[in-house]
Amino acid sequence: MKAKKANASKFPTYKGKPLVRCGNTIYYGDMKDPYVIKMDIKSTKKLADQDIADEITIQLMRTDSTISTKKQIVKTSKKNGLYLAMDISEAWLERALAHDEE
Repeated sequence: MKAKKANASKFPTYKGKPLVRCGNTIYYGDMKDPYVIKMDIKSTKKLADQDIADEITIQLMRTDSTISTKKQIVKTSKKNGLYLAMDISEAWLERALAHDEE
């Protein structure tokens, strides 16, 4: 039982992949994989008493640290709302990881 808890991720997950937030940047995916998604929250809007992510920049990135930062970025897009950003992020990441396995 203890071994199972030790292996459990300490980060929240979305569709089985970790979500890590640092300020206005969210990383989606496992850094051990060849690709991850980076989402930057560019603007927020008020809804009742909470700030909700409005404009988000999404980047599909390679995790290989030996290549330059510009070459790590594979795709970029802007979406309005976290739901749309997560939807496209999950699709991009799944396709990139599946293509890499071929």
